[in-house]
Amino acid sequence: MVENSLKRTALFKTHTALGARMVGFGGWEMPVLYSGIAQEHLAVREAAGLFDISHMGEFLFDGPDALEFLNRMLTNDLGKLEPGSGQYSLLCQDNGGVIDDLYAYRLGQDRYLLIVNASRIEVDWMWIKAQRNTRHKVLQFEMTDCSDALSAMALQGPKAAGIIAGVFPAAAERLKNQIAEFDFAGAAAWVSRTGYTGEDGFELVVPNKHAAALWEQLLSLGQALGLVPAGLGARDTLRTEAGYSLYGHELTSDTTPIEAGLGWAVALDKPDFIGREMLAAQKQDGVSRRCIGFKMTGKSAPPREQYKIFAADGTDREIGEVTSGTQSPSLGCGIGLGYVETAHTKPGTGIEIEIRNRRSPAQVVKRPIFRKPD
Repeated sequence: MVENSLKRTALFKTHTALGARMVGFGGWEMPVLYSGIAQEHLAVREAAGLFDISHMGEFLFDGPDALEFLNRMLTNDLGKLEPGSGQYSLLCQDNGGVIDDLYAYRLGQDRYLLIVNASRIEVDWMWIKAQRNTRHKVLQFEMTDCSDALSAMALQGPKAAGIIAGVFPAAAERLKNQIAEFDFAGAAAWVSRTGYTGEDGFELVVPNKHAAALWEQLLSLGQALGLVPAGLGARDTLRTEAGYSLYGHELTSDTTPIEAGLGWAVALDKPDFIGREMLAAQKQDGVSRRCIGFKMTGKSAPPREQYKIFAADGTDREIGEVTSGTQSPSLGCGIGLGYVETAHTKPGTGIEIEIRNRRSPAQVVKRPIFRKPD
């Protein structure tokens, strides 16, 4: 039974009317599935799925020094963004440990939007605010936490562009990682060509009072194209197949972007940012463990978080731990992500996962774990 203390999104009644099974996630009561995880997953791979992601947070930064401040906070280089574009980035501690991973958008000349993880909204905000009030008092900008006022949804899948064109025709022409503001029922709606599934897709942010109308319009338009409402269960299997990190699993305050295989989102060529010294040292000297993707090669139950990983070289040695694991609807086998000693990270390397007190064979694979045939 879900606790009453959990927050509810503006789409809660919409989900219950659709027969969604609700669960607690990151302090929110969210739909885990509607028809079934595998069905929703495959619909996203073959047509399209619509996800409520209103539990995620939105921070706005406005002012002439917003870029300078955010570039000191985040690992990636916002200076490379043109207005109307975004990038994946991370917020790190001084020791390089990850506070959160997020998407950063440049909305205008001096206006930026951060989309942060639901479970990290308060932590992120307090951290950024503390930096603002100590190290960067003289910088000129305003910062606003808009999380409680805004709803968000993700339209994902190969048919997503055809569906979104029925509501925001110009959005379908946007390129990957681009964002634009549109009018929806007299209110501002941000639409970006981004997602967390490994498919083409869009993420939409609107004021709470317009969320249900936008959701229903998208579902209605997409019905003939195979669009289905999709829950957090399918979102997790899709992101695992894509090899994407999830905070609290692949990313924690005890892991760094370099260990996680996210060095491409760390701009060591820009001026100083929090965590730079440690991350530069790791980039130069190497790390003792790295995040891998893997798939099971024999019959077994699916791998799960915290299962132990062993070398398959006859040494009988424990070399790491699973951070995410599931049964892949696309591949029909168990897959996962985990951290192992660096010597065992090459794709094709045999490993063993301890599942229910038995070791089952698996193989390290290059991410994404699932790739569509050309």
